Amino acid sequence: MGAILAIDQGTTSSRAILFNQSFEVISVVQEEFPQHYPQSGWVEHDPADLWSTTLRTCRDALTKAGLSAQDIHAIGITNQRETTLLWDRTTGEPVYNAIVWQDRRTADLCTQLKDQGAEAMITARTGLLLDPYFSATKLAWILDRSPETRAKAEAGNLAFGTVDSWLIWNLTDGQSHVTDATNAARTMLYDIHAGAWSDEICALLNIPKSVLPEVKDCAADFGTASAQHLGGEIAISGVAGDQQAATIGQACFQPGMMKSTYGTGCFALLNTGDVPVTSNHRLLTTIAYQLDGQPTYALEGSIFIAGAVVQWLRDGLGVIESAGQTQALAESADAGQNVVIVPAFTGLGAPYWNAQCRGAVFGLARNSGPAEMARAALESVGFQTRDLLEAMQADWSGSGKAALRVDGGMSASNWAMQFLSNILDAQVDRPRVLETTAMGAAWLAGQKGGFYPDQAGFAATWSLDQSFAPDMAEELRESRYDAWKRAVAAAQAF
Repeated sequence: MGAILAIDQGTTSSRAILFNQSFEVISVVQEEFPQHYPQSGWVEHDPADLWSTTLRTCRDALTKAGLSAQDIHAIGITNQRETTLLWDRTTGEPVYNAIVWQDRRTADLCTQLKDQGAEAMITARTGLLLDPYFSATKLAWILDRSPETRAKAEAGNLAFGTVDSWLIWNLTDGQSHVTDATNAARTMLYDIHAGAWSDEICALLNIPKSVLPEVKDCAADFGTASAQHLGGEIAISGVAGDQQAATIGQACFQPGMMKSTYGTGCFALLNTGDVPVTSNHRLLTTIAYQLDGQPTYALEGSIFIAGAVVQWLRDGLGVIESAGQTQALAESADAGQNVVIVPAFTGLGAPYWNAQCRGAVFGLARNSGPAEMARAALESVGFQTRDLLEAMQADWSGSGKAALRVDGGMSASNWAMQFLSNILDAQVDRPRVLETTAMGAAWLAGQKGGFYPDQAGFAATWSLDQSFAPDMAEELRESRYDAWKRAVAAAQAF
């Protein structure tokens, strides 16, 4: 019958999803892996965990569906972005753990570079702000850990990659050291206008260009998974960073279309077409996707903590046992209280970009409890999304009041999505298929060779599950948002 194998390698788990020719999910397997926190603000993954959980979930998904490698048309890969790996080209052994996108260890280095006046040049080339979030300073940190690492890199014996590159390297037994334009655009080393690695930034950070992967379109020949891994050779034909893959999966192909994904963090992307729009409100200019050598650009706002604030309620405070409890708790919260959580556990993302800020809770009363904390946690995601959308509308007149297409785990909560619509004063559309990130990767892999239709044909398959319209009084909306802004200001002043 034929299928596409989509690998969705995320921050807390690896997943393998099989899609048939009608874009239906026929098998999905997910496996969590440990997070490592060596110091405050540091977040790492064991590269072996990223590879082993990916491989196991792929094998198990095939077994679950009763399919073999011969039934798979192609592999598409989507991945947590910015997470940084460096490994030995001969042995394939990593020289250090993967430094995760959330990691803030290079905040001081970023401050030094800003003080040297480097940010304007970096933003002009990459569309990004100078921040520890991106791969470049993470890679520089690993290279500078030891003279031996530096010497190996200078000799051309080390390979850098984001998670997509690491998985492809392993799937192809070291035959392919490649990435796609969307992942390259998140490293803070890639000139999104020239479509090439920046000599100037590499020189600034003392990064040898020999460690960098070849950059390809999102739909391209990335190599062939060797038979030893999945029981037969399979072409790897589609790659995109997770937020760009979700943009594709939501069929946001027209300028002005916008999606927001609610996973560990929250990421809103606004398609700006073939024009890279420079932000005056500390948003990112990035590549939404690149097909046939032509990049399509986007404005992006990144929130570091979205679904992770619910995990904090569960694992940090112990006030819930599962994420599914938050909706019922939020509904039962005391309407007379106005508890506000600023979930800046790893700093504040767009439009603030404050790496030093940490989380805070405001408005606690004597009878504040789990219900009020759950409501404040869900509301914090809506407030942060409004921050992003207001900045987007100020940066690009073409953004207007378009409906927001949502996906990700938290989008399944009707309560959270209704509050989002209320605080945005905008329509929020949730698609029938929430696996938009994996679907985007699958479409990229499948449209090469005709397994899937072209952009227009794919866009026609998008279907609505539920639309949320605002029903909150204007006065209440603005007073709630004003309280949020005051809370953020106070958290940053601490």
